[in-house]
Formats: sequence, structure tokens, C-alpha cells
Amino acid sequence: MKLNEIQELIKFVAKAGVNEVMIENKDFKICIKSESLARKKTKQGPEQVVVSAPAPAAMVAAAPVVAAPVAANLAPAPAAAVAVESNNAESASDDAAYHNVKSPMIGTFYRKPTPDKPEFVQVGDTVKAGDTLCVVEAMKLFNEIEADVSGTIVKVLVDDSTPIEYDQPLFLIDPS
Repeated sequence: MKLNEIQELIKFVAKAGVNEVMIENKDFKICIKSESLARKKTKQGPEQVVVSAPAPAAMVAAAPVVAAPVAANLAPAPAAAVAVESNNAESASDDAAYHNVKSPMIGTFYRKPTPDKPEFVQVGDTVKAGDTLCVVEAMKLFNEIEADVSGTIVKVLVDDSTPIEYDQPLFLIDPS
């Protein structure tokens, strides 16, 4: 199991409200436990029982203050996550006139159908509602994300091969 798959699984467990998920394979065993729902309501995130050290870094980005106690070397990450959010807030005011295409799921964002093919869309391309903009891989399934409005691609907000979250903005489209 790859690190990004583990991170997706952790996020899924956190959002689904499940208390425990255990996956066992011939090569590995992983158990992800979360505290009671009462603890989640106080913004305490899920805790991992058996996961490699880099995996909690994803939880730091999802819940910066909560995941920091998991490992002492992760403490600087919350400041970086907060800085990214404040930069996004500044650019969001400039981009308010544009339509956001958001991710319908957690997964890995790909701009190309395969590594040897060209990107689905470029900045400046005109798209119609229903045109494929990208692919999101979730648990080895590739899901095409389509434009929900017609217009011109103004900005691609996510780098290729990057993990994304549910409802994360992916593209800005100028509908005029």
C-alpha cells in the first residue's frame, strides 16, 4: 500500500465517522482507529495505530493543530498549512468572478489521461459543460472530472499527481 493510499484511507475514516478500520494483506497490516464521536465534535482527529511516520503529515494538513502531538518532528507543518490557507484567501478575492470546479472526492489529481498523453486542458482553453478537465484516482479507480459550465480555463489550482481532498477547488473557469 502506498503512502497516498494510506493518507486517503485515514481521511476517509475521519469523514465517515467509523471507529476502526483494519486491512490485512500478505505484505502488511494496517489498523486505523478514531476516538468516539464526542471527541470528533471537539475537533480531535483520528489516531493511527499502525502506520509509517510520514502518514500523520497528511493529517497535519487536514487538521493542523490536532495532529501535531502525534510526532514531535511534525510541529512546523501547521504553520506551513496556515500560510497556504492565507495565500489562498488573498487570491480567492481576486478570483471571485470565476467559477470554481471542485473535487467531488478524495484522491490523486492528474491532468493527463496517461503519462504519455497531452493534458486534458490548458490555461486559456475554451471548454463546454461536460468536457473532461482532469482525472482523479481514488482506490485505483480513475474518475473523469467534467466541466459543469462552459467558458475559458483561467487557472489550474492543483499540481499534477497531487493528493486532493473532497470539495477542493481544482480549476477556475471564466463563464463569460
